[in-house]
Amino acid sequence: MTRITVTTREGVEHRLEAGDGSLMEAIRAAGIDELLAMCGGCCSCATCHVWIEDEWIDQLPPVSVDEDDLLDSSAHRDRRSRLSCQVPLSDVLDGLRVTIAPED
Repeated sequence: MTRITVTTREGVEHRLEAGDGSLMEAIRAAGIDELLAMCGGCCSCATCHVWIEDEWIDQLPPVSVDEDDLLDSSAHRDRRSRLSCQVPLSDVLDGLRVTIAPED
């Protein structure tokens, strides 16, 4: 199991445990509805935008061209930005901390 701390836009922390799948799937399965994930994880929208805490950024796979293009559509993109549907969970990410980015 991968332990994840998700901070909502209001600053509420949720501690989750997740198995295989994406970060987006884990957040949605936990009932955190402010992460819209409208495309269901197909990397065709940016409604699952999160900010990854600095210490974890280098543990993630590189940003794909499609993800990069979608993140460019967000007024809230910064160096920590990722689409949670593109973050596969693994034991390497145990302890991961993310914040749901503001809605565009």
